[in-house]
Formats: sequence, structure tokens, C-alpha cells
Amino acid sequence: MNESMGIMETLQFYLAYPFVRYALIVGTLIALCAALLGVTLVLKRFSYIGDGLSHVAFGALAVATLFDLGSTSVVVMPVTVLAAILILRTGQNPKIHGDAAIAMLSVGSLAVGYLVMNLFSTSANISGDVCSTLFGSTSILTLTKAEVWLCVVMSVIVVAVFVFLFNRIFAVTFDENFARATGLKAGFYNNLIAVVTAVIIVLAMNLVGSLLISALVIFPALSAMRVIQNFKGVVCYAAVLSVGCALAGIVLSILFSTPVGATIVAAEIVVFFMNCVIGELIRR
Repeated sequence: MNESMGIMETLQFYLAYPFVRYALIVGTLIALCAALLGVTLVLKRFSYIGDGLSHVAFGALAVATLFDLGSTSVVVMPVTVLAAILILRTGQNPKIHGDAAIAMLSVGSLAVGYLVMNLFSTSANISGDVCSTLFGSTSILTLTKAEVWLCVVMSVIVVAVFVFLFNRIFAVTFDENFARATGLKAGFYNNLIAVVTAVIIVLAMNLVGSLLISALVIFPALSAMRVIQNFKGVVCYAAVLSVGCALAGIVLSILFSTPVGATIVAAEIVVFFMNCVIGELIRR
């Protein structure tokens, strides 16, 4: 009892600081957006695009930091969006399949970003900078008010796009050929999904880092699919799981001084196995 009271008092103490509240707000919004798009990406068998785009964002971030281009998100986001569209276009080329296009951009951008940081960085702790960028160890706790507002605005846009175009996204996700036959511009909506995914990737870099972003996209969707059988239900349940894991991961990382990104992903892994068990019990 005394131990639980101590944890609550510690949590209340940390919540008095603005940077902790910023982290919780940003973490909630990013987790929500990632879960919404994650269901579509998983069902379209294109979930690995998150990993590829995160590496592109890492390379762009390294270059933006090198040239001191002000707000790095303003630079990184357009580059990542262009990479998302390029991946889709290249994936439609019969000579280069989608997974090969993602692999080329992913590995190339990661290598270039790391090379740039090693050759031109003025920081005395290059390994620490790279680790923080790749795994999001502390960057979520150093957000400025401008970065928080950018995340809020972009998250509202992402959610609005998903809500208002829900039926069209549903059609393109499950039967793209039928959607084209009914006159739906499937190519446009595929590009839109890729662009929105790129926006989420850039926003999520501060939360879990470049290497762990795919977990935010994949785990909530897969967990929800183990229990729910309809698209709308999966989306709603995935959003609840994602937000819950993000909040739990941030709070635990603050209380026990663990890396934020890794703690969130660990929470999502636990939730995934719990839902596997629940789904199996339901089927029986």
C-alpha cells in the first residue's frame, strides 16, 4: 500500500513539469494516428513501409542537423513524404518490387545518415546522438512547445483524413481492383495513405526512435485482429490499445528511468500476447 502511494506521489511530482505533460500529449496523439493507419497498412501487406520511411527520416534528420536548418521536422517531413510516394511508384514497376524498393531506400538512407553524422558532427557524443535518434531514448522528454503544437496540428489532420475518407480507405484496403471498377481513384488514395504514413513516421521519431517505429504501426493492429473480426472494430480497438500502451510506456519510463521507446514497445508486446490468448479463448 505504502509503495503504491509512493509511486502515485512520484508520478504527481513529475506531472507538475511541462515537459512530462508534453510527452504524454504527443505520445497519445502519435499512438492514435499510428494505430489508425496501421490497420490499413497491415491489411494491405505494406506494413514494412514504416520501417523503410523511418530510415529515410533518419538520413534526412542527419543532413538537416548538419546544415543547422532550423526546425528539423520542417525539413524531414517533405523528404519522407517524397520517399513514401517514390516507394509506391517504384513498387509498381515490374522490374523492382515494393519490398526491394523499401530495402534500397531503407538501407541507403540509414547508411548515409550515419556516415554524415560521423564525418561532420560537431557533437562530442556521436554514439549517444545516434542511439537517441534510433531508439528515442530521451528526445520525447525534451520537446518544445512549438514541436508539441506541430504534432497536435498534424495529428488532427491525420485523424480528420481517416474519419472523412473512411469508406474510401476501407474500399481500397480490401479490394483495390473492385474500387477501381466502381470509379474510385485507388491510386490517389494509395498515395494519400503513403503521405499520411510518412507524416506519422516523422512525428513518431521523437517518441520511439527510427528503429522502433514499425512497432507502433504493427503491434496494435495485429493485437486487435486477434480478438475483433470487423474492420471498424479492429480500428477502434487498435487505437485504444495503442494509446494505452503509449501512456503506460511513458509513465513507466519516467518512474523507473527506462528508455521511452523500448518501454512502449515492450508494453505492446505484452498486450499482443494477451490478446492472442484472449482470441484463442473466444474461438474455443
